[in-house]
Amino acid sequence: MPTTQRPIAPRSPRPVTFTLNGRPATFTVDPTVTLLDLLRERAGLPGTKKGCDRGQCGACTVLVNGRRTLSCLTLALALGGDEVVTVEGLADDGRLHAVQRAFIEHDAFQCGYCTPGQIMSAVAILAEGRARTDDEIREAMSGNICRCGAYPNIVAAIAAVRDAG
Repeated sequence: MPTTQRPIAPRSPRPVTFTLNGRPATFTVDPTVTLLDLLRERAGLPGTKKGCDRGQCGACTVLVNGRRTLSCLTLALALGGDEVVTVEGLADDGRLHAVQRAFIEHDAFQCGYCTPGQIMSAVAILAEGRARTDDEIREAMSGNICRCGAYPNIVAAIAAVRDAG
């Protein structure tokens, strides 16, 4: 018996409004657009990187309502009313965030591709209180891959911010 296939419904662009780096933002997006693509292609915020595009490397990490979020796995339409912070939104009136400064001071990057995701995860684990020891930092940061191997300096930078308290 032959099967009848249903026609695929057209995907209508829909509006989504959320707070982006402290400012209200509204975009009209296709339902399949990820937050990563929206940030890079529509919002003009290239700091969030597309690494694996499968949620395995952490390069695309942003904060959504204060929690680490892999933007490559997050549909933009799911963010209605949420607060999104990218690496570009961490600085306050031109002054770098303490984690950004620590990454520079501790040379916690080499090629720099993973750095925005590393910084966003570091900000989150510090806020969550998950950086009490260096081992705890390593465990909490394990979802962020650095192909250059800057891990000792990344841990040192996060520990410095933790210790500065």
